[in-house]
Amino acid sequence: MKRLILSLAVLSVAFINAQKKEIANAVKAVDSGDLATANSEISKAEGIFGDKTYLLEPSLLEQYYYAKGFSLLKAGKNTEGAEYLAKIANLGKEQIYTGKDAEKNKVYFVGKDAADKLGAGLSLKQDKYTPALGDKLREAINPLLQKANEVATKNYNDKKYDVAGEKFAETYYLFKAAGQDDKNYLYYAGVAYAQTADHKDKAADILSSLIKSGYTGVETVYTAKNSKTGNKENLDQVAYDLYKKTPGGAGYSDFKSETTPSKLEELYEITSSLLFEQKKYDEAAALSDEGLKKFPNNQSLSQVQSNSYFKSGKTDEFVNNLKAKIAKNPADKESLYNLGVMQSKDPSKQADAEATYKKLVELDPKYPNALNNLVFTIIGEDDAKSIEEYKALRKDGKIDAANKVLEQRRARFQKALPYAEQMYQADPNNKEVVGLLKGMYMTTQNTAKYNEFKAKETTMK
Repeated sequence: MKRLILSLAVLSVAFINAQKKEIANAVKAVDSGDLATANSEISKAEGIFGDKTYLLEPSLLEQYYYAKGFSLLKAGKNTEGAEYLAKIANLGKEQIYTGKDAEKNKVYFVGKDAADKLGAGLSLKQDKYTPALGDKLREAINPLLQKANEVATKNYNDKKYDVAGEKFAETYYLFKAAGQDDKNYLYYAGVAYAQTADHKDKAADILSSLIKSGYTGVETVYTAKNSKTGNKENLDQVAYDLYKKTPGGAGYSDFKSETTPSKLEELYEITSSLLFEQKKYDEAAALSDEGLKKFPNNQSLSQVQSNSYFKSGKTDEFVNNLKAKIAKNPADKESLYNLGVMQSKDPSKQADAEATYKKLVELDPKYPNALNNLVFTIIGEDDAKSIEEYKALRKDGKIDAANKVLEQRRARFQKALPYAEQMYQADPNNKEVVGLLKGMYMTTQNTAKYNEFKAKETTMK
């Protein structure tokens, strides 16, 4: 048994040494421009650790990210490569949680989330790591960063949003690799993708991640006028404070600091709409609900929330949402109309539907279908059943009961008649309205009007 344990230990050391050798070879190959060798060595290393990068000690993991990132960049997979390089910056910012797993392998989890997810139940110690390739990395990516930003801006201005989105994302990750986590570029990527036909899913993913990260877009911009050129220049805060305190302004004047407005409300609007467009109704409803807690008067979020409830079949939430909107704004015609439609589908809510439609007609008698829906709500969706009931009672010799059914039907038509007449006044040449009124006059026993509309219907035919 002791020999077996020893064999496993020796095997583990051999694997670690192999990984170190292959990753080191990959770094050298990338730096020399030998992409084929770099990819071959990276593949060998990945064949050993697979997706368990937490088995690599931080210095080795940094080299792996470096080699992998630049091999992808040189292969034209710029955004993916930049993402790998950006992971190097995280190594220096996050806590490293070290320990041993159940197989006695040493593990290195980068950040608390990874430790909680993958190292649950393990005894872990916290440590820090300072990346060794920072200067080398920055020197290599600076020209790439500048080019990516230029291409992104140009394509956005040319309305080539798919290219712009990809390049802004690349710019963000390259900045992050250089140690600057400027999420504005990720925001630009999301906004660009949102305007494409085929990449709205990428837009939703990016913008959702920004909301979760706490990004608001609020930043302080420091500017001053260069006394020599007369041009306004952007300064970082350290330079701004230093120059402002220096006698004579160190060659600068007109110092100004301005805070940019928050983009958070816009983020919620765009992202919830994108999720709805992709038919992710539960996610759209949840996000719009979250947004409305922060921006309760946002009509766009309210509409997405309401529509998402409806599309996902959450009719009770949909109706309650409509009622809340109407309570806040009694003149919300669209919500009144939708509430009337929902109430009219429930036989026990016909009186409520009628009252809702009446409010809408009082606000705007020309609102599409408002009068029509009110007329048919009063008449009743089951008017045909009333006729069948009347005929059945007559056939059974129950004349009084049959006449009562007929009187009730006639009363409903009489009640609905003024609204049908309003429809006719608004559109006197509408054949369907003329035919409807002819039938209603016949039912209410208004012979003169029946003959008038019968003649008009004949003329229109």
